Amino acid sequence: MPTAMITGAAGGLGTALADALAPTHTLLLAGRPSPRLDRVAERLGATTWPMDLGDPDSLPAVVETIDALDVLIHNAGVAYPGRVAESNVDEWRATMAVNVIGPVALTLELLPALRAAAGQVVFINSGAGINASPGLASYSASKFALRGFADSLRNDEPSLRVLSVHPGRIATAMQEDLIAYEGREYDPHQFLSPQTVARLTADAINAPADADVREIVIRPR
Repeated sequence: MPTAMITGAAGGLGTALADALAPTHTLLLAGRPSPRLDRVAERLGATTWPMDLGDPDSLPAVVETIDALDVLIHNAGVAYPGRVAESNVDEWRATMAVNVIGPVALTLELLPALRAAAGQVVFINSGAGINASPGLASYSASKFALRGFADSLRNDEPSLRVLSVHPGRIATAMQEDLIAYEGREYDPHQFLSPQTVARLTADAINAPADADVREIVIRPR
């Protein structure tokens, strides 16, 4: 089976992506070690791949044994709710480190392995990467940057398929934090389910080789 690495697979959309791809791919679940990540890996017969995207200097040693990789899914991310005047530079640094610099660094390290497999790189972006979301200043900026990197990668690496996924709000723990910041009551039924986004992403990943799905925009009905 082809091999897929998923970052941020310990919960939410990451776990849903792992569930969706488990029947068709050998999974490498990348992230900081945790019991939650171990449980997902054990349930799916997957391999955990300890990694800290916030420390890009550590990544070369982490992935040096990977010589071919069919799919790299950038799913890990952070969000600090706050409008521009409420934000601070430390939050911007932390957001850019995990949401942009980490994916860039990991992609660069894995480019030889991805080229060897004529593979795919999938960026789990956001609706905030198309239209900036109020109350998510640093997060929106990071997602615009991530979209720019995905477009550049597609232009510069024609042997790879590059997909940006732009879901609307998803029923996850991150969403609960945002709703609390907005002072509203959290109702998961108002949002996309992680399983829905994961299924559509998996369908694009498993598309026939002559299809190049470049962008998916998903909104709750």
